[in-house]
Amino acid sequence: MLLHRSWRIGAAALFLIGAVGAAQADTTSVKGGGPPALVVAKMGKHCADDKNCFNRYHPAIKPVASAVPGQVIIFHTRDALDSELNFKSIPADLSAIDLNLVHPMTGPVHIKGAKRGDVLAVTLVDIKPDVYGYTVILPGFGFLRDKFNKPFIASWSLTRLAATSKQIPGVTIPFNGFMGSVGVLPGLPEVKKILKREAMLGSAGGVVLLPQPVGAMPKSVCGPKGSHKNACLRTIPPRENGGNMDVKQMQVGTTLLLPCFIDGCGLFVGDVHYAQGDGEVSGTAIEMGAVVTVKVEIRKGLGAYVKVPHFEGGAQLKKLAPEKFYATTGFPIKKAGTIPIYLAYLDSKKLGPLTALSEDLTMAARNALLAIIDYMVRTKGLTPEQAYIVASVAVDLRIGQLVDVPNYIVSAVLPLTIFDK
Repeated sequence: MLLHRSWRIGAAALFLIGAVGAAQADTTSVKGGGPPALVVAKMGKHCADDKNCFNRYHPAIKPVASAVPGQVIIFHTRDALDSELNFKSIPADLSAIDLNLVHPMTGPVHIKGAKRGDVLAVTLVDIKPDVYGYTVILPGFGFLRDKFNKPFIASWSLTRLAATSKQIPGVTIPFNGFMGSVGVLPGLPEVKKILKREAMLGSAGGVVLLPQPVGAMPKSVCGPKGSHKNACLRTIPPRENGGNMDVKQMQVGTTLLLPCFIDGCGLFVGDVHYAQGDGEVSGTAIEMGAVVTVKVEIRKGLGAYVKVPHFEGGAQLKKLAPEKFYATTGFPIKKAGTIPIYLAYLDSKKLGPLTALSEDLTMAARNALLAIIDYMVRTKGLTPEQAYIVASVAVDLRIGQLVDVPNYIVSAVLPLTIFDK
């Protein structure tokens, strides 16, 4: 998703709408030469109806199209939950969400000439948002899942300028779209390594999502009767192949560097976010379907050095900086007798009596986040649930320092310009 060299793409390539059907090449020429744009369309209401969609990772998943280096690729994507949420949805509707369907990805696309050991450079050219987006609180999910355990939904009206929601009046979120999930398929060695380490963590009581064939796509590979049903990786955690990274700095104009683990790489895109705060703390950003335009290049042999995703760019991050803000700070301090939910699986008898944790960024981030939520409730008239949603889509959690033991510090930065004057 990042900018490696300057180039221009014609408007026809940027806003081309693919016909419903299989992945296809556009006949419109790209100004300045080069191959025509490739459109990877979507069809049907859900991923299960779409041969260009999948929601698990395994190298046995076949590509739906091929592209060449330098080619523009236009992905038509679905929202992260593959849901039927809309402007009339209410919190009770969230109980019907099937988390086995997370995340529907468009692709994979085979990049001709790319080999295992290369790096695929993916520059994000444009994101065309849908007209509808949502942010939700799902019980049992999110950074503060122990504090917010009732369902809540904010439906957003989206334009290329800003998002507004009737559920959170008085708040306007500017458009800063990015690909929440983007990556390449892992190779067999990576699948084996990942399955082993995640199984070990799960056996120790850690939160892990092991392979689940129910709802898995494509069915022939990952479904209940699939050829690799017990080895298809879930899409929720990011890994060496990219995936659900949720890094909002991967903005239009930046270039994402992905190590290739199979020949052709197997590029995919999905889970596009209209806007997000650093942390995506409720578990969702402003989620939406979108049309995503990227351009791809191969950097031969760079996989020897780029073993996990990197990204590069120029001045794109400046527009993410708030014009006016209020910030809180957090330290790794807690009440005696409490066990942080993210450490409960370690079953340590030492944790309970402590009132401070050594070098713990997660506790510092929680405390900063709780403080900024309290600030919004106190000064902006929001309910705690509304403030939590605003934090998920607009508040940035920033590391202050990692050296002043035992109290590392995290700040929660709230842009004040999102509130109506």
